[in-house]
Amino acid sequence: MLVSMVYIILMRWLAGIIIYFTILALYGLLGVGTFYCFWYWKQLEGVEGSDQALQFTTNLLSYLRLRTTWLIFGCVLGALLLILLITTLCLCNRIRLAIALIKEASRAVGHMFSTLFWPIFPFILEVIVVCIWVAIAVFVSTSYSSKFTVVDAPTDFNLTNGTDCTPADFNATYPDTTARCQFSEWALPSYTVYLQFYNLFMLFWLVNFVIALGQMTLAGAFASYYWAFTKPHDIPAFPVFYSFLRSVRYHLGSLAFGSLIIAIIQLIRVILEYIESKLKGKADNKVVMYILKCMKCFFWLLEKVMKFINKNAYILIAIYGKNFCTSSQEAFWLLLRNILRVAVVNKLTDFVILLGKLSVTAVVGIASFFYFTDKITFVSSILAVPAVTYYWTPIVVS
Repeated sequence: MLVSMVYIILMRWLAGIIIYFTILALYGLLGVGTFYCFWYWKQLEGVEGSDQALQFTTNLLSYLRLRTTWLIFGCVLGALLLILLITTLCLCNRIRLAIALIKEASRAVGHMFSTLFWPIFPFILEVIVVCIWVAIAVFVSTSYSSKFTVVDAPTDFNLTNGTDCTPADFNATYPDTTARCQFSEWALPSYTVYLQFYNLFMLFWLVNFVIALGQMTLAGAFASYYWAFTKPHDIPAFPVFYSFLRSVRYHLGSLAFGSLIIAIIQLIRVILEYIESKLKGKADNKVVMYILKCMKCFFWLLEKVMKFINKNAYILIAIYGKNFCTSSQEAFWLLLRNILRVAVVNKLTDFVILLGKLSVTAVVGIASFFYFTDKITFVSSILAVPAVTYYWTPIVVS
């Protein structure tokens, strides 16, 4: 947590350096790679067997002895270098905008440290929801009922062996017969499948509701920072807490409706998976399987799009206080008008966050390794190293 906080604060000054260094490193790698491929292609000129045509083989090293292979590598890397150069020149202003946004976000987090601890609360709520879902699913799965069937029915009687029956009704209806209503097995009622689907649907709905609540709470907190005229004096004392109260008091309906849409799409995807599993191994269903795969792809894409629109709709709701439908429409057209800017900013932000995750993980992992292997003497003199049988376990966990 401490390392993550330090990294987020340093983003105020390091975001531009990291992005520009990465772009220059890509230029260098692609340039060196292109030069090396064409240079090696020239070196193989006149070498015996290097001018053979490409043929399929399991020996991958044989491809590296052919000039055609290095020519293809060089052309591909050169094309990537040209694409990167054109993209950088066309998106230069948007790259600067992304860097400015990352720096401003770091500055906002520096004034509102509670935003770093807020994700713990939605996580606890999600764990509670999952535990309730598991408990209900177990209860439903074990709700067996006793099944009775008719046995020893006479051939000249209006009864058939193996048909279901109820002991009380059977004995009252057929008192004078050798046939018996006998217990056969414990069976799940047919409606348990529908109960499990309903339980799963409620899991999707509640989990998405918790996620939406977390997104709107953070959006409201950062909105209070954005609209503060004098920072940090005009920022509320507890921005995350007050934003949470506003979300719960005024916007529960919007959160429920937005999460309901996602839950319905996810349930449809599960139903499609269930249908596909039932059809597997059966003959003459290639057309049906193709249609199912197309539908699965469509609903997967629809879920991604709706999640993205919903997240931006929650931001507008937190800022302006409008209802979900109006905010979704405004968010959609706002994204459509700035689609290129949104794509660049989002991808660069994701890249910087990924670098942050990798850096924090590497720092903590290396520090844990040196600590548990007693390599840092000044730390071990202050804090005793615990005796562990396999020191990789605490390192991986940390």
